[in-house]
Amino acid sequence: QVQVVESGGGLVQAGGSLRLSCTASGLTVDDHAMGWFRQALGKEREGVSSISWSGEFIHHRGDVKGRFNISTDNATNALSLQMNSLQPEDTGIYYCAAETTWTGCTLNSYTFNYWGQGTQVTVSE
Repeated sequence: QVQVVESGGGLVQAGGSLRLSCTASGLTVDDHAMGWFRQALGKEREGVSSISWSGEFIHHRGDVKGRFNISTDNATNALSLQMNSLQPEDTGIYYCAAETTWTGCTLNSYTFNYWGQGTQVTVSE
């Protein structure tokens, strides 16, 4: 049974940084991807960043490039998202997700089949 658990959200002022962490237990396939998604109040869920488990492929949405870094630790099945220069528009619930059928490191939520419960990130003015 696959279990995905996030941690590390919180409240930060604009320009600040936060680091999100995620552990995914029960994954048995090697060739898959992990990703971070977010959902702001009243908006649809959107992909933020994804990474192949090997770390070879990374995909960021345009407005986080240069500010967010995604990384994996294969030894512990852990995923991290370092978020720098945070802006109020980054506010939302951030979800960690696992994709167990390789589709090319996308930001499409429908290709990810295991999800965490989400962690709140709030960026104040």
